[in-house]
Amino acid sequence: MKASDGFLWGGATASFQFEGGYKEGGKGLSTHDFETDGSQENPRGVTYVTTDGQRGRARSSFFNAGSLPEGSIPVIEEDEYYPSHQAVDFYHHMKEDVKLMADMNYNVFRFSISWPRIFPTGLEETPNEEGLKFYEDLINELAKYNIEPLITICHDEMPVELALKYGGWSSRKTIDAYLRYCKVLFERFGDKCRWWLTFNEINAVRGFVSCGTHSSADQVHYPAAHNMFVASAKAVAMGHEMMPGSQFGAMYALSEIYPATCHPEDMWRHMNARRESFYFIDIMARGYYPSYARRLLDDRHVDFVPPKEDEEVLRNGTLDFISFSYYRSCTVGRNSTFNVIGGDPNPYLKNTDWGWPIDPLGLRYCLNEIYDRYQKPLFIVENGMGAVDKLEEDGTIQDDYRIEFLRDHLREVIKAIQIDKIPVLGYTMWGNIDLVSLSTGEMTKRYGNIYVDMDDKGNGSLKRIPKKSYYWMRDVIASNGESLFEEGTNE
Repeated sequence: MKASDGFLWGGATASFQFEGGYKEGGKGLSTHDFETDGSQENPRGVTYVTTDGQRGRARSSFFNAGSLPEGSIPVIEEDEYYPSHQAVDFYHHMKEDVKLMADMNYNVFRFSISWPRIFPTGLEETPNEEGLKFYEDLINELAKYNIEPLITICHDEMPVELALKYGGWSSRKTIDAYLRYCKVLFERFGDKCRWWLTFNEINAVRGFVSCGTHSSADQVHYPAAHNMFVASAKAVAMGHEMMPGSQFGAMYALSEIYPATCHPEDMWRHMNARRESFYFIDIMARGYYPSYARRLLDDRHVDFVPPKEDEEVLRNGTLDFISFSYYRSCTVGRNSTFNVIGGDPNPYLKNTDWGWPIDPLGLRYCLNEIYDRYQKPLFIVENGMGAVDKLEEDGTIQDDYRIEFLRDHLREVIKAIQIDKIPVLGYTMWGNIDLVSLSTGEMTKRYGNIYVDMDDKGNGSLKRIPKKSYYWMRDVIASNGESLFEEGTNE
């Protein structure tokens, strides 16, 4: 068995975790530029100053990207390390990194454009030409090797001025700023890019760093999410008009969820947990709020009614395909705490070093579940394994555990395509070149097929070194996945 003809194989990154080039080329400040490094023992955070001059620290995590007191201002302190400022310096390694991707047989690369690199404050009428030129050079470099861009327009960040002036996505004015940004991208890159994602993991981000809202409370989050739905729908409609043949998706965190037991109350809890995940896609893929939306909002004490004037906008800007991240699965029961991607552990599964259950069959389950619900093509745009990789004395990285993880997951993808007849467009592995972990702010938690010589504080040569999994993945792509089912592929 192998993947379908035209299947897209590649890797995925995010600008603030990968790009660097802080303040270079006219780039403005991003909300992520205020987020410190962290670890499992010492979580990331954002330092702020309140209106009366008091300093504080807002803890930042994957699902709650900082809650700052209203009116406070985030600050950058000299004695802190901010990973986004350098990241792994793709800004200065672009051609080298693209060549490594090409040698790996990629035919697609998912990257995000840094909004403040194009509009430094988000308030300008005219874009920053240096920022546009950087991405134009990247797209042209990819084209040299027949690698298609898959562009994430907004990947969990925005110009900090939009957050401070308007409250980020809590304001309709941010919709206008976003559409001005989209129009510039479509005009400049539309003839070279057909794959677009309006937002990244929109169902799993909230708070200052990700959404520009000072509060991450449900009462703020869900109305802000509605503004993102409207912005996405308008961008899709505009993109289709400006770029005939363009394909639009949005990206969701959709790791699989299982009921803890077959007890009816556990099954009921599971159904509602899954609805919480699907709420965002239901609106953006179908073009209207689902029947359970009012109860979901009432349960969270959210007094918000979608404006009638937005109904036609949502209907006219539905997605062409569904893209999602898949890293793990979890269980939920009647007493579980659940936050879209995280629930209780599964006793039948092994975990990564960071406690994430490894569940390859869950990916096939997820593909079937999503396609049954929406009947739209699917694109797996994040999947991978965070692990501690060791650089051996001979200069190699023997990451057999990553090969095993990827082999088992990719086999299930191809089974979904060939046996279940699911239209899967492609697969972009997360962090194909090592980058800074979003969830912990570390380099220690590595995902890539390519090692970057850098520690958790940004020290190192930044030299790129292919790991064992690099050569293995190169051969998998060359065979369009057929080698996954040959004996010895785990050697």
